[in-house]
Amino acid sequence: MNVKFANVDYWKAIILYGLNQATYKIALGKTLLELAQNKRNEIDWHLLSKAYFDNYINRLATSSRAQQSNPARKTVMEKIVNLYQLNKINYDEAISKVGSEAFNDVIPRFQTIGTDKTIAGEKFYHFIHGEKLFLHDSVFQIQEMYNDELIAEINARWSLLEGAFTIANGNCELTNDIRDVYLLNGYERTNLTNNIPFLQGYQGNLCFYCTEKINADNIHVDHVLPRQFIQNDEIWNLVLSHSLCNLHKSDSLVGKHYLQKLLARNENIIGSNHPWRKKIIEALGSTTDKRAKNLWNHYENARIVLRNNYWENSPSYNKENDPFFKQLITKLNNR
Repeated sequence: MNVKFANVDYWKAIILYGLNQATYKIALGKTLLELAQNKRNEIDWHLLSKAYFDNYINRLATSSRAQQSNPARKTVMEKIVNLYQLNKINYDEAISKVGSEAFNDVIPRFQTIGTDKTIAGEKFYHFIHGEKLFLHDSVFQIQEMYNDELIAEINARWSLLEGAFTIANGNCELTNDIRDVYLLNGYERTNLTNNIPFLQGYQGNLCFYCTEKINADNIHVDHVLPRQFIQNDEIWNLVLSHSLCNLHKSDSLVGKHYLQKLLARNENIIGSNHPWRKKIIEALGSTTDKRAKNLWNHYENARIVLRNNYWENSPSYNKENDPFFKQLITKLNNR
């Protein structure tokens, strides 16, 4: 099936399915939509830097939450805003630093969907680094037709990322005792790709989250309960997913319907003679009731520690029922 994407579909895919290890991409999306209101194709680097800086100044004036996932570092933009707020640099110097330091990754990578640069290509702009950015007609079209919707979506996504980063950075005021139990019992990451053939036997080539076909070049092994909380790579918590599903979910909490699905998958493994049957029994319990109870206990602990940070901010969110994603993954599968 040949799926045709409108300009706004490409835009939403970029915003929703980026790697989102920091808020740079979200801020650039907002900046581009704002600049498109002037109907000028050619954007001077200084003007782009000024608009981008202003968005971060406005954001950080009302939010002190983390802007990236690494707790040991601050983003380039946080550092520049901090220098400006402490009066160590003036406004013009701050804008100059943005232009020279903040765009090295985000400008070249903004139009990437997931990890794929070919889907959108240069749909919305091209640029001469350090000099100019050239907006394409597609930006003006979506800004004119969908501006309020897209700005609201960007603001919501920015808030979701900040919430996820704050939790990942360990700034939870409650339940540190629960978190400590998992940290104490955790261990270093292992190579998860070795689990793919086994998991395929129980999922076929279908994604655990959206149930669409997974191509060999688009397969991830994911932790249903976030790895940053559960702190292990045990098979009872591992599933196969599309890379986009995994990246979109990130360290969010899934709804209870996915835990029911995971419970059923685990019991399916228990009913086999595979050696990992024993591993699940050792981790979760010797009877169906014990395994269910322990799995739900893990889920409730995750819910408390992650402060109800649900996928797409909703305990009922289900990738199977997301028509936009279905369209996107169909396009990817049929390239």
